[in-house]
Amino acid sequence: MTGAPPVPEGRLVLVRHGKTEWSESGQHTGTTDIPLTEQGEADAATLAERLSPFDFGLVLTSPMQRARRTAEIAGFPSPEVDPNLVEWDYGAYEGRTTKEIRADLGHDWTVFEDGVVPGASPGETVEEVAARASRVLLRATPVLAARDVLLFGHGHALRILATVFLREQPRFGAKLLLDAGSVSVLEYEREQPAIKLWNSLG
Repeated sequence: MTGAPPVPEGRLVLVRHGKTEWSESGQHTGTTDIPLTEQGEADAATLAERLSPFDFGLVLTSPMQRARRTAEIAGFPSPEVDPNLVEWDYGAYEGRTTKEIRADLGHDWTVFEDGVVPGASPGETVEEVAARASRVLLRATPVLAARDVLLFGHGHALRILATVFLREQPRFGAKLLLDAGSVSVLEYEREQPAIKLWNSLG
């Protein structure tokens, strides 16, 4: 007996919302509350079967309609809304593509390395997004002791949440690509947080 706490048995399942017009065009979608496309709804309809093997003791969603609608179609009509699951606040870069931002700035800008500037909303640093992710994980941790936790959210915010779970730096999220409608699974291998499945689309 080492006195160490037991290793959590539950799995943390991340679902990025289905496709939207802006996810298809590459526009940064943070505070803009836009709906799923028809294809996004069709993709979400495949989630119920993909999520059926899990035993969820907690289901959380971003308040944005694209995440809540994905949850509903997937068979979770009444998840708990957690504001900490909202997407990165992109400030002045909201609704703009990386190509457009780079053309304005004159260099190879990336959101993970260079961040955002204030606009109609204040914007967030990567560390602020990571702090929100930490609060989500604090909610999830007691449940993960024995059961699974399901999170419906957004591309960048879920990538950063994964880095926090993995005990990596938030900017490591730049290397974790996450497609609309994807399912990812994080769990513990002995005492180490690990990726079981990443960016699965089927």
